[in-house]
Amino acid sequence: MSAATATAALRLALVGSPNCGKTALFNQLTGSRQKVANYAGVTVERKEGRFHAPSGREYALLDLPGAYSLDAASLDEAVTRDVCRGFYPGEPTPDVLVCVVDATNLRLHLRFALEVRELARQVGRPMVLAVNMMDAAQRRGIAVDLGVLEAELGVPVVPTVAVRHDGAAELVGALDRTVQHPQPPRAGLIDASPAGDALHAETRRLLALAVDMPRRTAKVDDTLDRLLLHPALGLLSLAVVMFLIFQAVYAWATPVMDLIDAGTVWLGEAVGGALPEGPLNSLLVDGIIAGLGGVIIFLPQIVILFAFILALEESGYLPRAAFLLDRLMAGAGLSGRSFIPLLSSFACAIPGIMATRSIQDPRDRLATIMVAPLMTCSARLPVYALLIGAFIPAQSVGIFNLQGLVLFALYAAGILSALVVAWIMKKWRRDKSEHALMLELPSYRLPHPRDLLIGLWERAWIFLRRVGGIILALTVLLWFLLSFPGAPEGATGPAIDYSFAGRIGHALTAVFAPIGFNWQICIALIPGMAAREVAVSSLATVYALQAADEAAATEALTPIITDTWSLATALSLLVWFIYAPQCISTLATIKRETGSWRQVAIATGYLFALAYLAAFVTYRVALALGAG
Repeated sequence: MSAATATAALRLALVGSPNCGKTALFNQLTGSRQKVANYAGVTVERKEGRFHAPSGREYALLDLPGAYSLDAASLDEAVTRDVCRGFYPGEPTPDVLVCVVDATNLRLHLRFALEVRELARQVGRPMVLAVNMMDAAQRRGIAVDLGVLEAELGVPVVPTVAVRHDGAAELVGALDRTVQHPQPPRAGLIDASPAGDALHAETRRLLALAVDMPRRTAKVDDTLDRLLLHPALGLLSLAVVMFLIFQAVYAWATPVMDLIDAGTVWLGEAVGGALPEGPLNSLLVDGIIAGLGGVIIFLPQIVILFAFILALEESGYLPRAAFLLDRLMAGAGLSGRSFIPLLSSFACAIPGIMATRSIQDPRDRLATIMVAPLMTCSARLPVYALLIGAFIPAQSVGIFNLQGLVLFALYAAGILSALVVAWIMKKWRRDKSEHALMLELPSYRLPHPRDLLIGLWERAWIFLRRVGGIILALTVLLWFLLSFPGAPEGATGPAIDYSFAGRIGHALTAVFAPIGFNWQICIALIPGMAAREVAVSSLATVYALQAADEAAATEALTPIITDTWSLATALSLLVWFIYAPQCISTLATIKRETGSWRQVAIATGYLFALAYLAAFVTYRVALALGAG
């Protein structure tokens, strides 16, 4: 090792199968000294942190994506393999490979450790094996002879407990010794190719020599699985869990979102009052502050959703939920892992799309991202409330309320459409092979608060950093279209009627007249692109109403649209909002998560096509039935 290398931070690659506690160990070593980004050209997350050993040596630790094999079956596994081999662009070859295995599941994880040992030998790098969760193994009566493992594998083997404060001390000591006297692992006596039967045989031999396991699974795991994986009781339990998540994302976030909204209004009033009237005032208040507020207001939903997802994942329940629903979702071309992202999209498509990162299969992840906007998010509710209250009588249909039935039908239409679109995507894609859902059902365990807090901080920062910039730019563009040119001298109509957005709205009437939209609706659709719920206040502006808030705008709008719109137009607009991608935040999130403007264009195109077709059919059928 050169002198330059000895003084620089040594690069460690942390590798391991999912659920081995690798990320918890990474958090234990690096704490808050982490950077999260994406690998170049892909959406796979890249996490790097730094720490200092008691010896004074600095290490740069790279937390590689979880992998079951180096014979890559997914993009995550390909990234892990290529980084370890030094073949990934912009990523130097790690100085040391640290392979993490779960002491309670060595039957699965030792096989991967043998592959990593073979790769370390090929690239000429030392390897350290960290046997994690030793405390859980002791509680289950599992005895692991680390000395035998070290002698047989020819690499340093150390115990770790990632959830304890000093649980990685022996690993750090082993790293110091390894970098001072680097020795690549001794060549194995087997052909460690991932497909070789010899690899399985060697795994069984090591288990027989070094591991004494009273039973393959914990008694508490078997007891819980009898309930949670039961065909009927398991689905009922999952429904209860999902109901709680849905209520939390929808209801718990509301007070914080109201505070953010009030803070945005206060800041806008303060800045607006401090500056003279003019374009700069309007840009700052209506463009930048309102634009940032429109992004940050989603943050409480993001945090609550990911708190549940991280907790379910850490507890070991999330793979079981995916297993329960896989057969049902597979009929529509999705997988069980798609369920939670789609369910969370009922609150907001943005956290739903971000939650697709738990889906390992790139095809299933893309399909889930593309249909997530079809879930009826909470932003549609103001529009639904306005139109249903104005045109649907509050009468009973048996034991049900007619207005409630219409709202349920709108939700059901979105769900059914998402399943149909996913099924069509499955039929059209080139690769028609079936990718079986391969899941490890880890032991149940309590999530560690430190890992949850670090994970939540990462998700919140990623959301603000990735989505905020493009949303702010597009919101400022919308402000410009709505504000210029101003109304001419002596104008009697609202200023929006004379703006670029107003002119576009009048021009769009020729396009939207076949589905019953008037020029006021067309104008309201333009600012509604910033967020769907803005359409209500935009309609109030178009009709020259001075409403104090959204509720007041709805109340004042109701008698006007009842008198001036036909029932066919109202029904057409309701159906339009089921499909139309009138949310820049969602489109920006699709761009960030897929890294492709092409996917954004496809999503926008098919959603607008569905919206126009469904609205056209609804309007024409309503007219034929005398609803004009």
